[in-house]
Amino acid sequence: MQCTFCGRNIPRGTGKIYVKTDGRIFYFCSNKCEKNLLKLNRNPRTSGWTAEYHRLKEVEKTAKTKESSEKPAKTKVKQAEKKEE
Repeated sequence: MQCTFCGRNIPRGTGKIYVKTDGRIFYFCSNKCEKNLLKLNRNPRTSGWTAEYHRLKEVEKTAKTKESSEKPAKTKVKQAEKKEE
């Protein structure tokens, strides 16, 4: 089972299960994760210590490298100026 907020594996017999009135089930590995999601209404993508944040940053990083590799390299060709004296 994985924590709903941070994405870490929860060892059997530990953690908390929170069931909302609409039937959604949340699994938490710690009070830190529970409070960040329920009380503080934080998004896991914006918390730097979560797996989802690191996954998102890795996707952005690969997109940037892919984008930079697709662009043709701009090279400046210097033309020698011949001065006639």
